[in-house]
Amino acid sequence: MDPMLLKNKFRGTMLGVLVGDCLGSPYEGLTTISRHRKVLLQRRLNKLWNTKFREPVMVYTDDSAMTRSLAESLIEKQDLDIVDVAKRFAKSYHEEPDRGYGAGTATVLKEWKRHVEETNIKIPAKNLFDGLGSYGNGGAMRIAPVALFSYNNYDKLLYYVKEATEITHAHKLGINGAILQAIAIQQSLCLNASEELNVTNFVDDLINKMDKIENASEFKERLNIVKNLLSEDGDEPNEQRVVEQLGVKVRALESVPTAIFCFLKAQKRIKRIRTDDPLRRAIQYAISLGGDTDTIASMTGAIAGAFYGYEKFSVLLLSHCEEWERFREMADKLLDIATSIDINK
Repeated sequence: MDPMLLKNKFRGTMLGVLVGDCLGSPYEGLTTISRHRKVLLQRRLNKLWNTKFREPVMVYTDDSAMTRSLAESLIEKQDLDIVDVAKRFAKSYHEEPDRGYGAGTATVLKEWKRHVEETNIKIPAKNLFDGLGSYGNGGAMRIAPVALFSYNNYDKLLYYVKEATEITHAHKLGINGAILQAIAIQQSLCLNASEELNVTNFVDDLINKMDKIENASEFKERLNIVKNLLSEDGDEPNEQRVVEQLGVKVRALESVPTAIFCFLKAQKRIKRIRTDDPLRRAIQYAISLGGDTDTIASMTGAIAGAFYGYEKFSVLLLSHCEEWERFREMADKLLDIATSIDINK
C-alpha cells in the first residue's frame, strides 16, 4: 500500500476513536434519542464540521484515555508489554478517575496496586463477577492501537489482542469482542476507500475469520443479523429494530457488531442524516441509536477512520477534540514502528 495512504489510514483510525468518543459522550445512557435531539445533533455536527468558531474543547472519556495509554506503551516498548500497559492504565485512572470508567474496570485498576507483576497481572480481571470475568466492551473500545501495531501480521494480531484484553476483561465475550473489533479495523485498513465497498463481502470475511476463533458463535450470529439488516430491500430498518436485534449496551456482544453495522450502513445515505461525508454519517448514526453512545461511536469511528482516512475528518471539528494532535502523533509513531520492525519475530 502507498505509504502516504497508509499514514492517512493510521491517523484516521486513532482520530476515529477520539472523535466518536468526544461526540458520543454527551448522549451516553439515553435509551432513546428523541427526534428533537437528533435534529439538535445534526445542527451541532453541521456547525462543528463546517464552521470556525470558539467553543470549549470536547473532553474524551475512558475510551480514549485507555486507547492513549495502550498506544503509548506500544510506542515506547515497541512491543506489547502487558505489565507496562497495566501500570499506564492504573496511572491514568488514578490521575483522572472521572473519565467515566466502568465499575468492573475501576475495580481492576484499584486492585493493580497489589498485582503488578507479569505472573499475576491478570488475576484481578479473572476474579470479577464471581470468577467469570467481564464481558463488557472495555477491551474492544481501546484495541485500535494493537490493530495498527500488528496490521501486517494476522496471527500476531490475534495473540496481542487477547493478551491486551485479558488484563481487564477475562470473559470469552469480552475477549472475542475485542478480537472482532480489531479484525474489522484491520480489514478496513487493507481496503481502498476510492472503490465501492461490498458490505456483504466485508461481513462474510468477518464471519469466516470469527469461525476460527474459539467460543465465537454468538458473534457470528450477530454478524449474520448485521448482514440481514444490510441486505433488506425497500425501507431501511428503523433504529428500534437495529437496537432490538443488535443492541446498544455495554456488553461487547451488544455493541461491537452494532459499531460494524453503523460503519457499513453509512456507505449509503441514511434518512434524516444530512451529510455527504460517510465517515461523519457513520458516527452520527451510531450516536442516534442511543445507549452506550460514546463507546459505540468510538468503535465505529475507528473502523470508519481506518477505511476513509484522516482527510475525511474536518480539521475544524478536530480542533475542538481534546488532545487531537497527540492522537495524530501517536498514529504516526505506531506506523513508523509497525513498518520498521520485524513483527514476525
